[in-house]
Amino acid sequence: MLAAQIEGIGFWAPGLPSWQAARDFIRTGSLAADAPRRPSPQLLPPNERRRTPDTVAIALDVALAACHAAGRDPATLPSVFASTHGDHAITDYMCETLAREPRTVSPTRFHNSVHNAASGYWTIGTRSHRPATAISALDASFAQGLLEALLQLAAGEEAVLLAAYDGNANGPVGRQWHSKGLLAGALLLSQSGAETGPVLQAELVDGVPPPADGPLSRHAGSNAMAPMLPLFEALAHGAPAAVALAAGPGRVLSVTLLPGAAAMESVDA
Repeated sequence: MLAAQIEGIGFWAPGLPSWQAARDFIRTGSLAADAPRRPSPQLLPPNERRRTPDTVAIALDVALAACHAAGRDPATLPSVFASTHGDHAITDYMCETLAREPRTVSPTRFHNSVHNAASGYWTIGTRSHRPATAISALDASFAQGLLEALLQLAAGEEAVLLAAYDGNANGPVGRQWHSKGLLAGALLLSQSGAETGPVLQAELVDGVPPPADGPLSRHAGSNAMAPMLPLFEALAHGAPAAVALAAGPGRVLSVTLLPGAAAMESVDA
């Protein structure tokens, strides 16, 4: 059994530009008024904010929000960035341009085509020298990212940042791997956070996750990172809960949410 306290949460979806907006949406069904089309990551200088891909913008936004909620200095934290597809739009552009006019590939888009673009911007923006990990595992990307963060805690890290994100898929590749809109979530996980923060316990087991039908899943369920939404819905309710997250063929990451730091004592590390 692996476990962590959740010190901070970040969230971004269309019409829901913060974790508080997501919680309000679950309670009232109302989207935030005047929500921006995409976040403007304050971590970066203004010229970089405009040029970064949407996927990088949402990843940085939720990661920084989780750090602020926890009162943690981002530069001190190891980080795990999970994404199913990276930036699908740039992948589509690269494939199309290389097939038609390879000499015209944009250096900027080439630079942003790598899967660890978001984690790279994060370490540069925060001036962090801590380890940064980029993970992709198709539908299991969030669960595998969470598992990686929990394992880093079990290996001795005091706190780890997890950020998960995906964007819009288009072009021929997008017809094979579907994803609509922007969606991102982040968790600041620690071994000994505030006494009042929820505790997350997790273990890998055989199984298949049940269909997701919560408010966030109905709102943003067409995004490739939607498998993370049942966990965020459970966190929003603030009550003990059990969630099964897709972790690979025939496997789920079984997650239990418990209130308070005392729940950490029940973990056999």
